[in-house]
Parts: sequence; structure tokens; C-alpha cells
Amino acid sequence: MSLLRYHLDEDCQSAALAAALRQHGLEVVTTNEANIAGIDDDAQLEHAARQRTAIVTNNICDYTVLHTRWLAQGRSHAGIVLFPQQEYSIGEVVRRLSHLHRTLSAEEMQGRLEWLSSWGAR
Repeated sequence: MSLLRYHLDEDCQSAALAAALRQHGLEVVTTNEANIAGIDDDAQLEHAARQRTAIVTNNICDYTVLHTRWLAQGRSHAGIVLFPQQEYSIGEVVRRLSHLHRTLSAEEMQGRLEWLSSWGAR
């Protein structure tokens, strides 16, 4: 089983969050680092699917619609993790993504939409 890797989209790609995730041993890339800034959300999800990275985003409206559309079309992505902007501190985002990382493999995350609120530290 492969380890879960994350892609921080343009809505939540702060350098501080990326650095904190990396300090905790999580593999993460940002939209800017991937040189895909400015492309639409569907193309970002496509890129993340090819790279086998789960999208982490605050863009709840667009990505819930994309998730439903992709499933209806028989397409699969590497996973989507959603959380409202300003809901959690960087430390709390790191704790919750770490819990998700410890619990689900990349294969288990395939095609799933997860709410960060469901992944409180245990």
C-alpha cells in the first residue's frame, strides 16, 4: 500500500502550512510548486489524480460538485480533503491530516471526499 500524499490547492497553499506538514513527515506539493497556478479546478483535480496526490482545499463548493461529477462520469481522483477557511489553526490542520495519513493509504483514499472535521486526533 502506498502512503497518502497531499496537494494543497490555491485556496489553502500557505507556505507555513506546507512547511508544517513537511516537518511532520508528510509529502506535500502546492499548486505554485507544481507550476499549475491559475488553471481551473477540474484541471487541478486532473493533475492531482495523475500525480496520485489528494487535493486539500477550502474551496468546498467547487470541489464537492467536481467530486460528484467525476464519480457520475466513472472517473477517479486520488482523493479530496475539504475544510472551511479559517476553521482550524495550522497546527490543527497538521494534526488532522496526519491522522488521515496514518489511517488511510493512498489506495483507500482513491475517489473519496473527506471532511477534515472528521479527522480529529485520536
